[in-house]
Parts: sequence; structure tokens; C-alpha cells
Amino acid sequence: MAGLVCLLAAVLPATAATAAASGPPGAPDSGDLQRTSSAWLPYWDEETGYQDALSHAGQLHTVSPFWYKAAAADRIEGHPGAGDTRIIEGLHRAGIRVVPTVMDMDTMKPGDLAHILTTPALRTAHTEALVRLAQSHGYDGVDLDYETIATTATPDYPKVRAAYAAFVTGLCAKLHAVAKQCVVTVSPQTATTGRIWDYAAIGRAADRMRIMAYDLHWSGGPPGPLSTTAWYDEILRRATALVPAARIEMALPGYGWDWPADGSRSARHVTWKQAEALRRRVGAPYALDRASGSPHFTYRDGDEPRAVWYQDARGASAQLAALRKYGVRGTSLWALGFEDPGLWKVLARR
Repeated sequence: MAGLVCLLAAVLPATAATAAASGPPGAPDSGDLQRTSSAWLPYWDEETGYQDALSHAGQLHTVSPFWYKAAAADRIEGHPGAGDTRIIEGLHRAGIRVVPTVMDMDTMKPGDLAHILTTPALRTAHTEALVRLAQSHGYDGVDLDYETIATTATPDYPKVRAAYAAFVTGLCAKLHAVAKQCVVTVSPQTATTGRIWDYAAIGRAADRMRIMAYDLHWSGGPPGPLSTTAWYDEILRRATALVPAARIEMALPGYGWDWPADGSRSARHVTWKQAEALRRRVGAPYALDRASGSPHFTYRDGDEPRAVWYQDARGASAQLAALRKYGVRGTSLWALGFEDPGLWKVLARR
């Protein structure tokens, strides 16, 4: 439902998918040994994403509808469609866990989330709100996608980092106590990025840590690949030194960006389908950048030269070599309905 979601305190009857999700934290259940992928379901194209999930149910152990946003310590709000019973029950019938995402973008002012995390009473209230959400609607857990904790190094940076690690540890323990999954989405950690995340602490607490392995080149920067094989190697070398490979999911892009060639303005978002349709319409040849493992093309929009970088099955196949190298089988997709349909065959033979 749209608008403010009333978080239910009572635990609804367990579903078969919930029962399958129980067990030792982080340990894959028997279904996960065959189903090695999860994916986000965008609320703004819900039906397309839902049908996509059902079409690939044999590979998906979890779907995370992008349904919720943290509005305050004790308040979680819903995007349109949040808690849609038809979708939840349909995914459960397909043997897929439903672990909705709670995000923090566009709902809190800078510093709000850090204040919640570093204030014990507010952190407790927020933990309780998330547990109530996980227990509502027959959900199988919750996925945290908190990206505004602290984007730059400040004097309070170590304090906020430690507070987030403590928050995740406490939340995951409470979710496991009621047989719910705890999934945590993080940005890539490299020599210069992702320092806010205590990977080791998150990896100990969460069932799965999803690494958003995309936007190496982002909408507000210059054109370039969203991800590269070398970047994946650096991310996984660091991540697997701190987190068991079985708990890591590399989140792959099913989309791309369409930039002014000079990078003077923000890029337009394009799904794989939109990028390929545009490439064919403008008559650009297909080109796969071998160094990065990313398709790209250029074209003119009137007098303006533009550059498009995106991801498809061929590119992903090249980049997945890094996952094999580090023994990471888990992948996640942003997002259902965005991707090249051929990607599923690539993931199946991985």
C-alpha cells in the first residue's frame, strides 16, 4: 500500500519460504545450493519485475521488493505497492523468499541517520521498527540499503562506522531470534572507497552482505564502464579477506547510463532493453570493451555527441571470472526487469 505503512507487531503465520529461511545464520539452505541469485524488485515497474522473478524462480532464492524507506527512528514508510499480498504470496509459492529493502535516500536530512545510530535510545527504537516490519506481511526478513550514513571522512567518521556495525549486529541477532533473515547492502570497499562499512562485523552478523558492484562511473561523473573485471578483483580480494565467501553477494547492474560525451551534465538512466533499442535506432555497432567487460556506443542527439555504457550478458560473463577466482557464488541483480534476458543463462553456468 502507498504512504505510511502501519508496522504490525504480531508475527504472522510462518510460510514455507520463512521456514526454509531459518537455520544457522549465513548458512545456505538446500534450495540455495541450486538457487544462487537474489534480485531487487523496483516498485515503479512492479508487475514487470514480478513476472521476471517468476520466470527465473529456479535461480532466485530471494527477491527484495524496493518497498520501504526509513523516515525516522521509529517510522518506516512504504512506497506505492508496499506489502502487496499478491506478489508476496506468488513469490512464496515459487519457493522464493521475500526480504523487502528499506532504504534511506530522499527521506532523511544529512546527519539524521548518523544521529540515530549514535544515540542508544534512537538506535533501539529503529531496531524495533525494523523487526516489526520483518514480522509483518509474511516477510522472510529485511534488507538494509542505507547509503547516507557518512559519505565523506569527518571527525565523527570512526564513531558512526562503529555505531552502524553495532546496530547491524544487534538487528541481525533480533531478526534471527524470530527466524527472519538479515541482509545488508553495502557499497564497494577499495583502497579509496567504502570505508564507512565494517565488512568484518557485518559479515559476522548478517546472513548475506550484498556489495553494490556498479556505478564505478556514475550519473554525475564522466562517461565510462559501470564496472570492470579489475575493479571486481579488487573488491573481492578485500571482501573475502574479511567475510566468508558464502555470505557475499556481488550485485550486478542490469542497466547503464547515457551521458553527454563531455560529461558536462548528469547522465540519463537506461535499462539494458532501452540501451539496446537506442543502439539499434541510431545504427551504432555493438562494441564490447575488452578491458572492462562492458558494452558501449556513441551517437549524436541533434548536435550533441553522447556516450552510453551499460551491461549485458556478454559483459557480465567476462566479469564473473573474478567471482570464480574468489569462490563467490552469490549474485544479486539491480534490478528485475532491467536486465539482458541472456544474463540468466550466464549465471546458471557460472
